[in-house]
Amino acid sequence: MEKNQEQRHKNLPVNKVEDVEFSRELADQEDLEALERAEKADRRQQESE
Repeated sequence: MEKNQEQRHKNLPVNKVEDVEFSRELADQEDLEALERAEKADRRQQESE
């Protein structure tokens, strides 16, 4: 990541809850894998608090 991009990334707000529609009926394998990764990341974050 370039320094400029890195600085912008650091300035982004961090939220656990995002307003995103998700439908398991429409989800493909990549969506399900991303959901699993997100849930694992949320658990790690909660454990570190």
